[in-house]
Amino acid sequence: MTSGDGGFPPQQQQPPGLTGDMVPEPDHGEDSYRGADRLTGRKALVTGGDSGIGRAVAIAFAREGADVAVVYLPEEDEDARVTGEWVQRAGRRCVLVPADLRDEQRARAAVHEAAEGLGGLDVLVNNAGFQMARRSSVADITTDDLDRTLRTNLYALFWVTQAALEHLGPGAAIINVSSIQAYQPSPALADYASTKAAINAVTISLAEELGPRGIRVNAVAPGPIWTPLQPATQPPEKVEQFGADTPLGRAGQPAEVAPAFVFLADEASASYVSGTVLGVTGGRPVF
Repeated sequence: MTSGDGGFPPQQQQPPGLTGDMVPEPDHGEDSYRGADRLTGRKALVTGGDSGIGRAVAIAFAREGADVAVVYLPEEDEDARVTGEWVQRAGRRCVLVPADLRDEQRARAAVHEAAEGLGGLDVLVNNAGFQMARRSSVADITTDDLDRTLRTNLYALFWVTQAALEHLGPGAAIINVSSIQAYQPSPALADYASTKAAINAVTISLAEELGPRGIRVNAVAPGPIWTPLQPATQPPEKVEQFGADTPLGRAGQPAEVAPAFVFLADEASASYVSGTVLGVTGGRPVF
């Protein structure tokens, strides 16, 4: 699961990025994750589940016994199909729902389609996200940039969560995806980092509101993790050194993040854990 000396071959893609074009391809736990029936019978929805962390979470959840619905951008159909195949190989049902979550009506409808296809909903993972680091100053961030980042990372989280609450009951879990950028924001990612800091606040607020309903709400703060978002949104010279500045000296793989989601989704392990942000950052602090 290491990335050698901490970097990768220089490379660049157009957003949103595709797994098959990455060198090397990320490790999603395809050959390494071993389930232990921790989520048997659960029904989980993972947004942005076609690739990267989302794919690793879908694979881990399936191998733990959960059926999984994957929401993904229509242009990422090939990656989503591969994720679906891995879920099915684990003997679980996979529901694929193409949707651009920046569209409010489509975002809400996608949740209901997923719940209908799964026959219910127990776990929601708000993983869909967007960043763009190919700029040198906050002055380069346009209103269109802000709209894309905020609608993908923050508005969609609200819309999806609101729709999911019509299906989630006692014992359910919501897991949001924060980032190391919420704690150590990069100048080139001011808009992205702002959304991740906001997600931390939303997580704490929702945990307090939904606790009386028996719904736990937590977040995972990854970073830096080798996903298609990196070559699709970082300049090649940044990709080459991606993750080298962490205490562990390398970027993480999606497979190294997925167990944190399993822990938070598992009632037996995390029944008294709510309102927390769990860092998976290679040693960077999340406080």
